[in-house]
Amino acid sequence: MSNATTHHYEPPELQSTELNHGRFAMWWFLASEIIIFGGLVVTYILNRMHHPEWAADAANTMNVAGAFNTMVLLTSSFIVVKADEAAHKGDTAKAANLLFTTVGCALLFLVVKAFEYHHEIVNGFTPTTNLFWGFYYLMTGLHALHIIAGVVAMVIIAVGLKRGEHPLRAEFVGMYWHIVDIVWIFLFPLLYLAS
Repeated sequence: MSNATTHHYEPPELQSTELNHGRFAMWWFLASEIIIFGGLVVTYILNRMHHPEWAADAANTMNVAGAFNTMVLLTSSFIVVKADEAAHKGDTAKAANLLFTTVGCALLFLVVKAFEYHHEIVNGFTPTTNLFWGFYYLMTGLHALHIIAGVVAMVIIAVGLKRGEHPLRAEFVGMYWHIVDIVWIFLFPLLYLAS
């Protein structure tokens, strides 16, 4: 008879610690994202206070497109909450479908943003036009890259959920997506409505 102890493996989503390791890592990652965008927003605001003429530049942004994209992201945030709820209830197929719907919202956001960029560049507003447009393209471009990263993550996680794998990852990608949405809620008034 062997004296070796058998160890039972518990998947991360079932660990009986107060704070799941994946969730803890996600919060650290999101804190770094907040620092990046927070630094950019504060730098923009400090510059904006010394450049009242930026109001005229902000008047050339496409407010309707920005407002539409705000609604798209708010809707996608609600859908990702529902995906997380479904995953926690064990309905991984529904969670996957909801994540794919969120991906659709994200792609719609990017299409509208690409249309805005085209319109602005055609009208002579490029990243080198002045400091306002430099900030505009830097901040919205960095945000768009985060949208793309979110799309990739959601597709990978949704495919896993379709197989019934890693339901807690729906929560993690949801946490990330909410930060992406919150950043846009700051960018929209600062860049579009500051005229």
